[in-house]
Amino acid sequence: MQDKLKAQRTYTLAGSSGTGKTTLAEMILYNAGATNRLGSIDSGNTLLDYEPEETKKGGSVQPAYATYTWKKNRHFLIDNPGDPDFLGEFPLQLTAADGAVYVLDAVGGVKPQDKKMWKDIRNSGLPTMVIINKMDRERADFDKCFNGLTDILGAKPVLLYLPIGAEDEFRGLVDVLGNKALFFKGEGQVESGDIPADLESKVAELLETTVENIAESDEELMEKYLEQGELTPEEIQQGLRKGVLSGEVVPVCATAAAADKGGQQLLTVIQDLLPSPLDRSPFVSDDGSERPSSPDEPLSCFVFKTSTTPFGGQLSVLRILSGVLASDMVVNNPRKQNKEKMGQLQWVIGKKQEPCKEEVGPGAIVAVAKMKNVITGDTLCAEKDSFALRLPELPPQAISFALKGVNKDDEDKMVTAIQKLIEEDTSLNLEHNDETKDILLSGMGQLHIETSVEKVRRRNKVEIQLQTPKVPYREAVAGTAEVQGRYKKQTGGRGQFGDCWIKLEPNARGAGYEFINSIVGGVIPKTFIPAVDQGIQEAARKGVLAGYPVVDFKVTLYDGSYHSVDSSEMAFKIAGSMAFKKATEQAGITLLEPIMKMQIHVPDEFMGDIIGDLSSRRGKVLGYESNQGITEINAQVPMAEVLRYAPDLRAMTGGQGMFTMEFDRYEECPSNVQEKVLQESRAAEEK
Repeated sequence: MQDKLKAQRTYTLAGSSGTGKTTLAEMILYNAGATNRLGSIDSGNTLLDYEPEETKKGGSVQPAYATYTWKKNRHFLIDNPGDPDFLGEFPLQLTAADGAVYVLDAVGGVKPQDKKMWKDIRNSGLPTMVIINKMDRERADFDKCFNGLTDILGAKPVLLYLPIGAEDEFRGLVDVLGNKALFFKGEGQVESGDIPADLESKVAELLETTVENIAESDEELMEKYLEQGELTPEEIQQGLRKGVLSGEVVPVCATAAAADKGGQQLLTVIQDLLPSPLDRSPFVSDDGSERPSSPDEPLSCFVFKTSTTPFGGQLSVLRILSGVLASDMVVNNPRKQNKEKMGQLQWVIGKKQEPCKEEVGPGAIVAVAKMKNVITGDTLCAEKDSFALRLPELPPQAISFALKGVNKDDEDKMVTAIQKLIEEDTSLNLEHNDETKDILLSGMGQLHIETSVEKVRRRNKVEIQLQTPKVPYREAVAGTAEVQGRYKKQTGGRGQFGDCWIKLEPNARGAGYEFINSIVGGVIPKTFIPAVDQGIQEAARKGVLAGYPVVDFKVTLYDGSYHSVDSSEMAFKIAGSMAFKKATEQAGITLLEPIMKMQIHVPDEFMGDIIGDLSSRRGKVLGYESNQGITEINAQVPMAEVLRYAPDLRAMTGGQGMFTMEFDRYEECPSNVQEKVLQESRAAEEK
């Protein structure tokens, strides 16, 4: 099995939206003979974008998988979405791969989102190659795109295939290391020829730079190159692969995937340069132990995706980390502390599955249907093994929407259906907000939420309304007050009596609630003091001004009285609540709003528009920095102003902007905002 694994490749396709990753995957599968036609995004007939939502959108909304053989060697491909709204599970897909093929658009060049995705891939340690795609499109600019690799992404690119011509004139490639031209003949085929005269000097310079970059990745090669001024083809190839595996160099190719140009060359580079599973560094478990990627180790498999088949069944997609897996094996799930019997292993090619009739080792991606207690993130091991892979950190959800069913039955059905969808898409989160009474669905962006809800509607025939969630405002004490809370009730028998004096004052922002017991001399028995505290807290949770919780205040209980017969915990709880309400009337209450910390990446030409827009949203720009055409803006903005920021940013930047957002702090609302919130609160109460 070792020889077979040395030639096996497991890689992920990554890149920002619109670079043609799925089309590139179609070209790869077509050239490898895994399909007899070249699917098209525009026609909606690709192998890997098969969900109705993907056909409607004209782009991927979930990762897709395919396997094929190239020159008798098994390859596994993971096709990731490019839209940031659908990249919540990206770290899981990187964990399942041994290498990455990063796709850039020759027209758009390096975009703001590429910086983040490239950083994620490099931090994962995956050896990476780059494809500059769409060379046949109008305004294709290979040099600008290639230079962005160094200037913006900080990579050390090694150009293997230089395009001959561009746009309608993209007619071939120069094999830089082979020092020959390859001219397209159609059907993915090429014929060798002389390098065009106008490219000869450029190719000579590229060859020299390429060999220097390769030599720098190996001390022995560098020493020989400095002494002799040249390397043999074998040494160049050996040094190139070593540089790729170490991450020192990044090989670059050019393609026009929709026209099937460059596919054979791409497949050859993938086979020659990307790592095998045996080159993978050991996997690390929750307890810090390591598991080498070897067939000789105990079996361990990582479930990195759960999907639903077109027929409604659950499919667990897993990558073999170590050992050897076969159908019908019994495995251990250490996180669930239970055993599970595998069914028939399946090869995955888009929405299709084919029986896998062989044992598979490290690096293989297979699917198993109807596993009972298995979810995304589980590790399945040999029966007596307990290795549980340490999971990568997933990005936090960026936006939430309130969900509402048309009626109670729809609402119950909706919650059940979304909980089922979350098993498929772990970047979603569903919760019931006790404060606002909203059922909140959180995700990576508005498009992510809308697409997920559309999927639930389609699959479960349930009506769901999407609403902007309520802003979780808070109330705060504005001044200081000292008051008495006295509760006395006589009902003919034993009465109720509680009497307390409190001092209410603001606490530092973010310090929360503080209760100080300053009772001396037993004027209130110790057994009743916690009841006063409880009454104050319950009243604070219900709010005073607009029904939002009161936060960041200090209460000192310093005096009171009691009755030996009529006093009780309930009486002092009511007295505490009464005292708090009276104190807030005297001290005054103000409204606080949540402030979000935002980081926005946009092309330089949109910077002014974005900063102006943030100011109109009552935002505060903390700073900005431009790096090779991309500006990073750091800002703080009230949550109420950015609940639907994603589509606005998309519209302002033509889809080229991206942002991250997280809660920062609470801050007092301006008076006009407070008045508006109070009016809405009164209207809601009346309704």
